[in-house]
Amino acid sequence: MAEFTLRSTGGGYGFEHWLALIDPENERRYRMLWAGIRNSLLLAPSTVALMLVLLVPTMILVQLRFPRLRRLLELICLLPITVPAIALVVGLAPVYSVISGVFGSSAWTLAFAYGILVLPFAYRAVQSNLQAIDLVTLTEAARTLGASWPTVIIRVIVPALRTGLLAASVISIAVVLGEYTLASLLNRQNLQTALVQVSKSDPYTAVILSLLSLLFAFALLAVIGRVGAGRPQNRTTS
Repeated sequence: MAEFTLRSTGGGYGFEHWLALIDPENERRYRMLWAGIRNSLLLAPSTVALMLVLLVPTMILVQLRFPRLRRLLELICLLPITVPAIALVVGLAPVYSVISGVFGSSAWTLAFAYGILVLPFAYRAVQSNLQAIDLVTLTEAARTLGASWPTVIIRVIVPALRTGLLAASVISIAVVLGEYTLASLLNRQNLQTALVQVSKSDPYTAVILSLLSLLFAFALLAVIGRVGAGRPQNRTTS
């Protein structure tokens, strides 16, 4: 991909296609592309926030209070991966007619659909971390020491689930940045729909943005992997 973007139209190699992206004279030409990038960068944190707010407290509640509902919750969370995207759009179309009337038709409203789309991946990431800790013992110990439920969740459970939450966030961001079908069929503009439109007239720019999104994903994985590794253990002193 990098080699392709460096091919000059007159032969040889150069940075003319990269420089064209930041050329003020091409601002109108790439206006749709920059709008798609902004929308995707807005959708990524919105989807992650929606997923964490809805999924994590529900999983904690089921784990602590309603363990018999664990299989049902797993089935519900894994269901979106079994449904084709076109079928999801058919089901979401009437819902979005209501959403458009309440919140408007801005691209950020795709976060509601993406929150459903990332559920299977986020659930598996958090659940694997949840099974690795003794959540009941941690919670009972914190409650015995007088901690309120918000304090237990924020200061005890969330730090213990840090690796799972980070993994779920990375997967959700990757899904959002690479999603095309829902955005296209629901008539919303994001990075992938903009790339498809631009690639029809300028394949070099489409490949450049795809390469940059890959590098961004790798950088994000490296940063979150570093953060998820945790702090080094303090040395014991005599």
